[in-house]
Amino acid sequence: MRLVSRLLTDERVLLDVDVVSKKRVFEHVALMFENTLGLSQRHVYDALFARERLGSTGLGQGIAVPHGRMKTIREAVGALVRTRQPIAFEAPDGNPVQLLFVLLVPEKANEVHLQILSELAEMFSDRALRADLLAAPEAAVARRHVVDWEPHAPTQHRAAV
Repeated sequence: MRLVSRLLTDERVLLDVDVVSKKRVFEHVALMFENTLGLSQRHVYDALFARERLGSTGLGQGIAVPHGRMKTIREAVGALVRTRQPIAFEAPDGNPVQLLFVLLVPEKANEVHLQILSELAEMFSDRALRADLLAAPEAAVARRHVVDWEPHAPTQHRAAV
């Protein structure tokens, strides 16, 4: 099982969140983490913005992976967010973001943190997965798309004869 699959629950998949900015989406997600995991809303918000101040976590193609380190958690947790309308995120391609995977990791989780970010980058480079997540009618369906996703085998080219 991939690392990302273990991070999500249906209650941490938020679809069609009505926000207009990065700040508002972080507030919304921080409140969700407080309600579902008992994490401090303020600490979650601060952790996400501390990382964002270093540079945008927008990946491009309508995707962002905001992430932060927290002293108060023992293992990584995540949330998948689909906003109702795309929001500005200073992504490298200049496009707004509608799909976000918010990741919180323990303060000392360097290797795991990097592995999860790598998996997320690979997953979200898949156009079909992005389309499935944008079209998912409910949280359980969106989560299932993430859990069931498998990387595509590299295309093998045959030499012309």
